[in-house]
Amino acid sequence: MPLLNTSLFAQLTGQTDTHIVSGATDCPVHKALVEPWRLLAERAAAQGIQMRVASGFRSFSRQLMLWNAKANGARPVLNDRSEEIDVATVDDETLLFAILRWSALPGASRHHWGCDVDVYDAAAVPDDYALRLVPEEYLPGGPFQHLSCWLDESGLMHDGFFRPYAADRGGVAPELWHLSYRPLADEFASAMNQAQLQSLIENTDIALKGAILDNFHSIYSKFVVLPC
Repeated sequence: MPLLNTSLFAQLTGQTDTHIVSGATDCPVHKALVEPWRLLAERAAAQGIQMRVASGFRSFSRQLMLWNAKANGARPVLNDRSEEIDVATVDDETLLFAILRWSALPGASRHHWGCDVDVYDAAAVPDDYALRLVPEEYLPGGPFQHLSCWLDESGLMHDGFFRPYAADRGGVAPELWHLSYRPLADEFASAMNQAQLQSLIENTDIALKGAILDNFHSIYSKFVVLPC
């Protein structure tokens, strides 16, 4: 695959926010997402759902901070049952893949693109609710079950949205809160370049770098290149 130009690679990997607008939604997002999101939120509101964005654009530096905090034990690392792992008891490779189940490698997060958002229903919880973004919140019995069911049934494809992590394919764990706007996401996904991403990691002060580089091909195929 040919190398990307500097500007596109910077957008792809969250190293610039030139494609991002703030103030139009709850969180910064891609400027071309604003109107499609407004229309989707209006349809949700007609069903009594106050759909809000918990996370939109995330910069490379922010993703790197989150990654390093998890690798160093400053933020929780969860297993598939949403239970916290004691990072001091596992080796680097085990810790690496545990983090990747819930957190993207810096430079490879779909949130860098600004066209992917994490959503919740503000009408379903009190104002002081501590949002966790774990499956239990969106499954039967959880506060956002109604939102999740509506997303399943609402014909997201009609609006251009889809759930990239709706099913467990052995890479990223299911994230029922994660929506992606396909017209933009397809463009970014097709521009991903393994060699450039690996070079970025090689030149970044990132925790678990040795384990990342030793397993880079597997990481790229399982956690970066996803069906769209």
